[in-house]
Amino acid sequence: MRLCALLAMLSGALLAAPGPLGWLLPGHIPRFKRPGDVVLGGSFSILRFYNAVSLDFTALPARQPSSRVSSWGYRVAQSFVFAVEEINRSTHLLPNLTLGFSIHNSGDSVHGAMHETMSFLSGQEDPVPNYACHWGPPRVAMVGDTRSALSVAMARLLGLYKFPQVSHSSTLPSLSDKTQFPSFLRTQASDFVSSLAVIQLVLSLGWSWVIILAQDDEFGQQAGALAARELEKAGICIEFHLTVPSQHSLEKITCVVQKMQTSTATGVLVFLNNSNFRLILQSLLGFHPLGQVWVSEGLLHTALALATPGISQILQGAFGLLCHNSQVQGFPEFFSSLHPSQIPEDVFLVRFWEATFGCKWPHENSTETEDVRLCTGAESLRGHEFPFQDVSEVDIAYTAVYSVAHALQDLVSCEHGSGVCTDPQHLHPWQLLHPLRKVHFQTHDGTDIMFDTNGDLVTKFDVLQGQWNVEGQFQFSHIGTLDPHSSLGNSMMILLKDSVEVPSSVCSTSCEPGFSQIPREGVPHCCFECHPCPEGQFADQRDMKSCLECPEEQYPSQTRDHCIPRTENFLAFDEPLGLALTSVSLALASLACLVFGVFLWFRHTPVVRANNRALSYVLLVSLTLCALSPLLFLGRPSPTTCLLRQTTFAVVFTVAVSCVLAKTLTVVLAFRATRPGQRVRMCLGNSASSSVVLVSSLMQIILCGVWLGTSPPFPHRDTASEPGHLVLQCQEGSGVAFSCMLGYLGLLAIGTFSVAFLARDLPDAFNEAKFLTFSMLLFCSVWTAFLPLYHSARGKATVAVEVFSILASTAGLLGGIFLPKCYLILLKPEQNAPTKLQIARQTQCAAVAPRNMCTPMFLAQRP
Repeated sequence: MRLCALLAMLSGALLAAPGPLGWLLPGHIPRFKRPGDVVLGGSFSILRFYNAVSLDFTALPARQPSSRVSSWGYRVAQSFVFAVEEINRSTHLLPNLTLGFSIHNSGDSVHGAMHETMSFLSGQEDPVPNYACHWGPPRVAMVGDTRSALSVAMARLLGLYKFPQVSHSSTLPSLSDKTQFPSFLRTQASDFVSSLAVIQLVLSLGWSWVIILAQDDEFGQQAGALAARELEKAGICIEFHLTVPSQHSLEKITCVVQKMQTSTATGVLVFLNNSNFRLILQSLLGFHPLGQVWVSEGLLHTALALATPGISQILQGAFGLLCHNSQVQGFPEFFSSLHPSQIPEDVFLVRFWEATFGCKWPHENSTETEDVRLCTGAESLRGHEFPFQDVSEVDIAYTAVYSVAHALQDLVSCEHGSGVCTDPQHLHPWQLLHPLRKVHFQTHDGTDIMFDTNGDLVTKFDVLQGQWNVEGQFQFSHIGTLDPHSSLGNSMMILLKDSVEVPSSVCSTSCEPGFSQIPREGVPHCCFECHPCPEGQFADQRDMKSCLECPEEQYPSQTRDHCIPRTENFLAFDEPLGLALTSVSLALASLACLVFGVFLWFRHTPVVRANNRALSYVLLVSLTLCALSPLLFLGRPSPTTCLLRQTTFAVVFTVAVSCVLAKTLTVVLAFRATRPGQRVRMCLGNSASSSVVLVSSLMQIILCGVWLGTSPPFPHRDTASEPGHLVLQCQEGSGVAFSCMLGYLGLLAIGTFSVAFLARDLPDAFNEAKFLTFSMLLFCSVWTAFLPLYHSARGKATVAVEVFSILASTAGLLGGIFLPKCYLILLKPEQNAPTKLQIARQTQCAAVAPRNMCTPMFLAQRP
């Protein structure tokens, strides 16, 4: 029922619509037919009829209404004929089948296209919908039409019967919808793909500030909206999105031109039909050249517009896209050999001939007048130049015909997948639809022809640019290719020649490397100012939105346009400071070993025995290790050295300070233990001193163990301390643990200094407290000065400060405690004799205590 209703509506429209008069006059409908085993229809806009005054039906019209010949439309129709004749001559393609054709003139009118389509389907000049009144060969497919508005009307009708239709130039995106148009295919890219290609071309040109000119119809609205959406996604700003009315309006055209005059954008994206594009260009002729560069998805309207004098000055540098069609070999020669006398059945050729050569083809009773010049027949199309025939794509119907032929070949040769061969004499058009969608072949020049799932041709685009050649002629030159179906992700691939001069279309001048874009307030983001990159950042490309941070191992150059590798910096052994510190470290260690050797050699002398030999030995060993511990701070930091340097320093210094504490306590307690049997004398043994050292050291070891177990030190690359350098140092890990380690050592040193300070006034023969006090004073002074210096130093200076503090405190302890004794042992041996020391002690003891309370301490020590 729906089908019948639709056909009734179509029939009523065909009979009632006030369309061009030529289709309503019996016997006057121009067609070009040629018989064959199967017939291929073609619908082309060749003759465009003018509307006539309505008929009063009292008499027949005297003649057919006047019409205008489309030179381009006729040449496209001849490419259709050329393809059919070439296939019929082929021994490989349809060798046992002759293709016939029936060329119909749609007159560039929806009414005409519908009338001729119905006529082709029914086989009658005056069609009756849903009836086939012919007994001739089967009709298999329809090629056409040119404009999308015509093809849409045809496709809705042909889709009812699943009748294949292959358009050669209709580009409306909605025609890709197979639900609405199930039998429609095209050998042309849709406007959607073409618009994406135009956008990709604009992106490749590096433009960021453009104008969009879109027509106020379905094509212009869809293409303009798509361009605006995609350009905004890519960060390109649109200064004006101008809408040009489909119906000519001089007032609105003038308004569009005035806005273009105030524009600062150079690039103009064009989505207009031929007439509107020509009107815009003609309106711009009277103004000073604006320097716009036009970009469009086709060049036909550009070529037609160039027929107007002076338009080439405006279109200089214009870009256009053409579908990459195969080069049809032999068609120019075929077309140039046409002559009305040789093909009398081609009624269109006579009208084309008259329009091309400006004469009247002679008929019976034809006479030449002043206004009418008769054609002589000596005219020839050989060497005749048509405007911009290199970009006019007059052979685009060739591919459509070959697509149908290859589908027929697959169908009749049982290669269409069903395994059933089809008899060409009993062929139904719907049987051809499936093999037509799956067709895949190569043309003579190797171009692949295939359709996608939407029935659109899978094609590439040729990028052309309007240029003046050396002869002073304006022409379109091929400058590159664009592949919408590139396999590189979802983006199209475009290749432009290196010699192409690309104009600029920006709101603001590009920012050089080393600068970043700062947007202006109240204007699109494409309008900006260029500001230098801040300290520590760089911009290595033009027009960067923001500056970047250099990688950790690099730093910005002086111009801030690239990053320079940082020089690794650490306190090395071979540099002067490192060499000096190493030398001092080894010298102090050697001195400590030398003192240790002296004490071992003179271990039985009163001075060595009176100062607790065991503690002295442990203290000298720990001072030796203290002097060597700075070697862990020098050289390239590694995970092992980072773990050992602070913990080794803390433990050995804790041992040293605890030994000093034990020696100081021994002196104080020895002076107080003046009576035999007092409990204080029990604390004068070696076990008590050892306990002090062990307990004090064990607490530091526990602290260091907790530190290493929770957040140990690790190698760190410091980029902030020294510009241009990458300082390699050890990060302490846990600052709290590091502070606890130093704090404990500080408390132990302060306690030792306090005890030594209290014992400083005891008699010299009994005590070394003054030397201990002096050495601990040096030790505390060094580490008190160390704290502010350590926190204020940067880079490898931090390591140098700590190493210097270690060496200075080690030298203070070694020099303050042991050098006076070595002086006494080596240079004053007479003072080291037991009798001399006993006399001195008794004299000093008598001054401070009763005689029976004086007991020489060195005699109380174990040998």
